[in-house]
Amino acid sequence: MKARLVIVGPPGAGKGTQATTIAQAMGIPEISTGAIFRANIAGGTELGKRAQGYIDGGNLVPDEVTDAMVRARLGEPDAAAGFLLDGYPRNAHQVEELDRILADLGTQLDAVIELVIPDDAIVGRLLHRAEVEGRADDTEPVIRHRIEVYHQQTQPVVSAYERRGIVLAIDGVGTIPEVHDRIVAALSARLSA
Repeated sequence: MKARLVIVGPPGAGKGTQATTIAQAMGIPEISTGAIFRANIAGGTELGKRAQGYIDGGNLVPDEVTDAMVRARLGEPDAAAGFLLDGYPRNAHQVEELDRILADLGTQLDAVIELVIPDDAIVGRLLHRAEVEGRADDTEPVIRHRIEVYHQQTQPVVSAYERRGIVLAIDGVGTIPEVHDRIVAALSARLSA
């Protein structure tokens, strides 16, 4: 089962873990913006050098650089039959740019997987992780701020895809296998419809 997917979810939702397992199960590449940045920087590409300059200055990499990296990555042969994007698109501009990239490739998204978890459950998860991993900077106010930023930035993205009818809202509370099974069931229903 091949598909072109995006996964979104708040910090601590298990998005990265689920992205990896879903991509492996479907035989498609998991494409995270973080991995794209690291690959371009390590490879010394022109885009990597531009990104490194922003990162070294403590700034966010601008959309135009991120967009170009995603365009290049989705144009690679292993992404032709399907992919799972993690960390992109993050805003309304990137939704439009992804539409252009996919139109140029002659395809479109099949589904957007949204991991839905109550804010208090996320706070509990991240406070526990902070305690286990010794992350002193992950305090409750910091975590709640990160969650609020996520909601502000991601809601327009989710809303845009909801209008297209391609969002699969998945209950993200439970064990990794339970959430994985929910995603697989929802994708199977969506892709066979």
